[in-house]
Amino acid sequence: MDNCEIIDRDTHLVVVNTNPARRNALTSGFYAGLRAALAQAAAEPRIGAVVLTGAEGFFCAGGDLTMLMNAPRMAESERRHHIADLAALVGAILDCPRPVIAAVEGGAAGAGFSLAMACDLIVAAEDAGFTASYINAGLVPDGGLTGSLMGALPPALAAELCLSGRPVAAARLHTLGAINAVVPSGQALAAAEDIAARLASGPAVAQAAIKGLIVNARRVLMDRQLEAEITPMAAALAAPEAAEGIAAFLGKRSPDFAALRRN
Repeated sequence: MDNCEIIDRDTHLVVVNTNPARRNALTSGFYAGLRAALAQAAAEPRIGAVVLTGAEGFFCAGGDLTMLMNAPRMAESERRHHIADLAALVGAILDCPRPVIAAVEGGAAGAGFSLAMACDLIVAAEDAGFTASYINAGLVPDGGLTGSLMGALPPALAAELCLSGRPVAAARLHTLGAINAVVPSGQALAAAEDIAARLASGPAVAQAAIKGLIVNARRVLMDRQLEAEITPMAAALAAPEAAEGIAAFLGKRSPDFAALRRN
């Protein structure tokens, strides 16, 4: 599948986002590949876990820029579809009976941050940064990020991340318990695969039950947030602030959102 490689290690699967030219931005091909891997893991008892990572030293930069640029010309129903599609992918990660482990090198931004936080376990390189970068483009978080952050972090830090759009270091998130392990740069995938192999040697039925209990508790918040995100994000994608934010990104300049308020 385009932009997705599934590596079968027998005890676990490794799903690689292979879109490095765009820092592994999300694509429909990757969505399809990840869904296929999650379905395979659920169907085959030999598979004890799924590891999710990005090619060439970066986890995921978030949404596809082409879609974001075209969003103002889309019908609202089409914008809502794109947001709901990411929500469904997050739901598939939560619903998979096998643990899903994010192996984060470089960084996870925007929807990439959402995807990492949807996983059951996160291993990150010590120099990795996590960025709720939506605000930088005049957008609001989707992929359940607000739900994940509110479940994992103090409210003040969740607000700081989402309102500022500045990156937070893996070490800080690890100290707060939002990340399971921080490892030397270049070692995140190996460390995540070690965890996956250990999980695969355990009692699969009990592990699935445990994950189900944990996810059931998370879904109370996550389902509400995934649904609540659709309307404001669909509106934001077509708003002048997003047009300015994306234009500023493409022009490698700082966005001037204040000018929009003066006009």
